[in-house]
Amino acid sequence: MSFLGFRRYPTPIVKPLWPFAAASLITFTLISKAQDAAIRSDAYKNDPRNPYREQLAREDASAHH
Repeated sequence: MSFLGFRRYPTPIVKPLWPFAAASLITFTLISKAQDAAIRSDAYKNDPRNPYREQLAREDASAHH
């Protein structure tokens, strides 16, 4: 019997949404790896629009020593 529209057991919310959470995690990870690879590529490493240009230059300088 329902009381004001509430059922005895709550409707599951998390259980049917686990594929979307897993897909979101996979998508976030893959896009992050693609962005990191693009930022570190030779074509964009010295581009003035690259916000990580100085950081990459410091990493390259420390890696050569």
